[in-house]
Amino acid sequence: MAKGNSSSSESGAVARQPISARGKLALRAARSASWASRKTGRGAGNMIGGLIALKIDKTILKQLAAYRDTVLVTGTNGKSTTTRMTAAALATLGDVATNLDGANMDAGIVAAYNQSLDASRAAIEVDELHLPHVADFVDPKAIIMLNLTRDQLDRVGEINMIERRLRAGLERHPEATIIANCDDVLVTSAAYDCANVIWVAAGNAWLGDSVSCPRTGEPIARDGVHWYSTGGDFKRPEPDWWVDDTHLHGPDGLTLPMELALPGRANRGNAAQAVAASVAMGVDPSAAVNAVSSVREVAGRYSSVQVGAHNVRMLLAKNPAGWQEALSMVDSSADGLVIAVNGQVPDGEDLSWLWDVRFESFEGVQVVAAGERGTDLGVRLTYADVKHTLVKDPLEAIKSCPPGQVEVLANYTAFLGLNRAIEREVSRG
Repeated sequence: MAKGNSSSSESGAVARQPISARGKLALRAARSASWASRKTGRGAGNMIGGLIALKIDKTILKQLAAYRDTVLVTGTNGKSTTTRMTAAALATLGDVATNLDGANMDAGIVAAYNQSLDASRAAIEVDELHLPHVADFVDPKAIIMLNLTRDQLDRVGEINMIERRLRAGLERHPEATIIANCDDVLVTSAAYDCANVIWVAAGNAWLGDSVSCPRTGEPIARDGVHWYSTGGDFKRPEPDWWVDDTHLHGPDGLTLPMELALPGRANRGNAAQAVAASVAMGVDPSAAVNAVSSVREVAGRYSSVQVGAHNVRMLLAKNPAGWQEALSMVDSSADGLVIAVNGQVPDGEDLSWLWDVRFESFEGVQVVAAGERGTDLGVRLTYADVKHTLVKDPLEAIKSCPPGQVEVLANYTAFLGLNRAIEREVSRG
């Protein structure tokens, strides 16, 4: 078991290595493209800048990471939140490069490094499909493995295949410290054979994708929080870190009170893994807990905004596990609940997963189905005996609710589109 990571984070900044002449050209072109994109109103420009840099120099990611201590964060749910928390904790040691915009593939990662060239540490969110080859370029000091569940089957594919790819990718980095969620069967399988693992009991409320052992195919048996394969030695490791409703517990009897600004049990698990990784990188445990506790919103998620007579709180969910967790965060005393679902490529065009989500009754709350696929959602709510109305435009759906507190739960493109619509509405006054 790895209890820490001997790295230059403990003693000072990493000596910055020179970027090649071609690499410098790539970074200058990237910054120019990003500037032009912002000036023309086409977006933040991070992705186009990263894409151009990679076109000019295919080794630029390796060069940018070479002089930093990097933590990679991956998993199906919670990547952005955990990355934000990890970056906050690492910032207690100095400047940190990070992709807070959630651009978690190669171009976005290049942009994150390029925006903080002098930072000697990095907290980088990585799409689970891209982790193996990104790790090969970056050679991370630590990798946080959150969870693995079904997500966009039309893009990502079968989840056991992802676990096997991640397992093979981790095998190529025996020196990296792996911070793995031992409550997740698939994550545990991916990390099980690694030499340096810090096991964190981060929780896993969604069990629908871990009914069989990914190594033998035999059933997984459960006894409380413990689980084991009925076909071999594979079982839940003893955690080095774990969390309860009030405290974070760590090695050698460490116990620290932890009160987060973000809601939900899942975010306590995210915070536990962020703290464990940060401590492995040399951060003081108390400082790490204080840092993760200060995170209040992540790219608009969990934020509240006043829209006319409605105080709107925004929640994002992208797959059955995420939806189930987000539904548990909904304030049942709210005056209205808008559930918005699109089916665009970034969401996954196959919405059959709606039938895997356990939609509950919300007594006394006006529920409105919205989004491009609001009709599909409405059918699902009808079968769940949830009384609702259908207003496809999410902003109009909010306005249809009684004045007061409105909870909004939306998937990816519905969330982004509604945020833009709210910004326009607020700017008009």
